[in-house]
Amino acid sequence: MSVGDGKGGGDGMKRVRFSVIVVCLDAGERLLRTVESVREQSFSDYEIVVKDGLSSDGSVERLPKDERIRLFRERDRGIYDAMNQAVGRASGELLYFLNCGDVFCGPEVLSQVNGRIIEFERRTGSGPENCIFYGDIRERLTGERVSSNPHMDAFACYRNVPCHQACFYGRELMERKKFDDEFLIRADYEHFLWCFFKGGARLSYLPFLIADYEGGGFSEEKKNRKRSKEEHRMITGIYMTKGERMKYRLCLLATLSPLRTFLARNRATAHLYNKLKAALYKGRRAGK
Repeated sequence: MSVGDGKGGGDGMKRVRFSVIVVCLDAGERLLRTVESVREQSFSDYEIVVKDGLSSDGSVERLPKDERIRLFRERDRGIYDAMNQAVGRASGELLYFLNCGDVFCGPEVLSQVNGRIIEFERRTGSGPENCIFYGDIRERLTGERVSSNPHMDAFACYRNVPCHQACFYGRELMERKKFDDEFLIRADYEHFLWCFFKGGARLSYLPFLIADYEGGGFSEEKKNRKRSKEEHRMITGIYMTKGERMKYRLCLLATLSPLRTFLARNRATAHLYNKLKAALYKGRRAGK
């Protein structure tokens, strides 16, 4: 494990395929659990960038000695500022953000992702610098697989985008625009919309599980749900016209969006809902 001094960046460093970024502050055993899930990967061309916001619980001192773990400790203004700081330290071709408490779904995840990227490079003749490769996650609260939309369009961006634990970002996208930490809850959503509408990102769906998502964090606390809705309104206003937003809201009302959200989050109904959702997305892929 190497320890940073709060200075420098990724320029001039040897490139690795993946930078797995973990930001933390007094995360306890959740930090170790997340880091170990990365170290268990069969694919070895990665680094783990641990950005610690000056924890005092001894959690970072318990990290294993591993030359692939690059720890730096620096004060930050919150999770998105911390993620931005980590981007400046990352040397990977692709950047991936794994929250403390989240884990990879198995030891072959990075190998599977790399295989798909190689296929993409052969098919397109270009690298992954301006790409987002995204897959599915498993929600620990319900134990269910949450499928991502395999064909993103403007309506899909309004309704729902893959969470950052499902996404591998080409480093160029993160270098051109970092997370806007003025948005306390939805900065990753705003960044995804920038990539789609303005950044010219190429999106590639990965039809397998990426991460086991812990959930229940800051953005999901009851007191923050109102702010989340307000940030959604503000962000969609940046990238979509008033007419488009009105049309999409009506579509959501017509398709019983509040009821579907309830079914997705309820332990008793989540399995059937997500199974039907996955079947619908599979049908769409087959129809393309």
